[in-house]
Amino acid sequence: MAENLTKRQEEILEYLKGYQRELGVMPSTREIQHHFGFASQTAAMSHLRALERKGAIQRLPNKARAVVFPEDLDREAIVDIPIYGDIAAGMAQDAPPEREGCVSIDIASLGIRPNARTFALRVRGDSMIDAHICDGDTVILEFREPRKGDVVAALIDGETTLKRYVIKDRRPYLHAENPDYPDLIPARELVIQGVMIGLLRNRAA
Repeated sequence: MAENLTKRQEEILEYLKGYQRELGVMPSTREIQHHFGFASQTAAMSHLRALERKGAIQRLPNKARAVVFPEDLDREAIVDIPIYGDIAAGMAQDAPPEREGCVSIDIASLGIRPNARTFALRVRGDSMIDAHICDGDTVILEFREPRKGDVVAALIDGETTLKRYVIKDRRPYLHAENPDYPDLIPARELVIQGVMIGLLRNRAA
């Protein structure tokens, strides 16, 4: 149990918990530095080390931004999810995404099952803006069959896009959550690559 925290350490601990609750990931040392006005990232790192020494947090090795709280350790909730580049949330793009590292997230905070087969994509475009999915956000998706109304990453006639999965008269198509974009009706094929189950907000937006 953490004890003898300074006022600043308590403030940083509350910032970490609030950031994780909101976005499902931990802030970077640069974000901590900017939030508290530290002169360098080294100062932010020193505070994290102090919190770790006092038992308020535990940092996991070899995981980006991976900080857990003692009360969460039994959940094993920090998971590395691979990022497969960008996906168009606009008009479909003809280049399939490629893997670009991973993001370490607290799956419990996003309500994701531990055994879910997941991957992540960065959103590019504004066709899903009315579903509160914005340019620069990162969506977490699961490999599974879609249900009507799910937001999906889809391959439609050889192009990939992020849209809502709709079925009308037993025919599936893709619906944009922005009136400036048309529905996409497959001429030949519609392959669902993943179903959205979580969202990491782009704080720079």
